[in-house]
Amino acid sequence: MGRKVREQEEEAAIDMTPMLDIVFIMLIFFIVTTVFVKEAGIEVNKPDANRAVLHKNANIFIAVTEDGDVWLDKRQVDVDTVRANIERLLTEQPTDYVIIQADVKAKHGLIVEIMDQVKDAGVERISVAARGG
Repeated sequence: MGRKVREQEEEAAIDMTPMLDIVFIMLIFFIVTTVFVKEAGIEVNKPDANRAVLHKNANIFIAVTEDGDVWLDKRQVDVDTVRANIERLLTEQPTDYVIIQADVKAKHGLIVEIMDQVKDAGVERISVAARGG
């Protein structure tokens, strides 16, 4: 009588390399296509408004303090350089909205001057931020 010799079966394994390649490609895709918001860099006491509207596609914020300091892209800038800074930010990431976050006690003339600078940079849609009431 012959004995049957049982061969050792190889353990079944799944090759994970293609799946890891796809995960890394997807990660790179999502990093490249992510929208980065250019925050002002300072918190201000915004005025209250009953009809405040949230704009989802705005990604450039300008903050104006009650002392007249202007903040853009997390750094303090001079009012005369707002246009150049907005143009630089628009080359990095085009947008059609700019939101001005002005303090309740900020001077109206300064806000209008900043709005003129933003319009000169090529952005026609400007919103002034407010707290919803």
